[in-house]
Amino acid sequence: MQKGTYHILVCSRSILKGEAAVKDLQSRSLPGTCELLQLDQTDDESIARAVKDVETGHGRIDVLVNNAAIAHTTKDDRDWMLQSFDTNIAGPALVTKAFASLLRKAKGSPRIVNVSSGAGSINIRLDSSGSYYRMRATVYRMTKAALNMLSACMIEEYGDEGIKVLVYCPGFTESNLGPHNKAEFGAAPVGDAVRPLVEIVEGKKDDQVGVFMNRDEIFQW
Repeated sequence: MQKGTYHILVCSRSILKGEAAVKDLQSRSLPGTCELLQLDQTDDESIARAVKDVETGHGRIDVLVNNAAIAHTTKDDRDWMLQSFDTNIAGPALVTKAFASLLRKAKGSPRIVNVSSGAGSINIRLDSSGSYYRMRATVYRMTKAALNMLSACMIEEYGDEGIKVLVYCPGFTESNLGPHNKAEFGAAPVGDAVRPLVEIVEGKKDDQVGVFMNRDEIFQW
């Protein structure tokens, strides 16, 4: 697809928050179009409805971006672990499985993009000189390490079908992920994180299948 022709399905658990996000995007007169797709990836019925809505409305998807996640710097009890793995691992695994049939109908080369984190790299975790070393959020680290393994499994599962699976870490970025994801704490602007992601969506990073990409470098798994 050419730039400006993308139609983005903006997924949100909350219809109100999703509608607000879509309205904001539409108000900016950006190239392309977007619409809201209500989707809670911890709810199997919600996933099934979303797939049916996309199949009815569009018949296919060309790119699936698994970005939704939750994080906390100190919580580590059983309930939080179960909630985190449900959202951060079971969610992308089951959403991808459910949408795979629509990816197979894509125009051109379909892609799955899993948004991971350097916090999930075991090599980086053991490097005491690195910027991630003192980061807490143990449960979040575990889920992102698991997402990396899930991505490796997806590469093997979908690769023979021509579906490319790419893994990308946007780095420490301004967002609502946690209370410290703000510029005052050193978080980078959203544009810095999104620019490489757009290149991935456009197929400019297809040679990086099997690589753990960051904004400016390649991470060790």
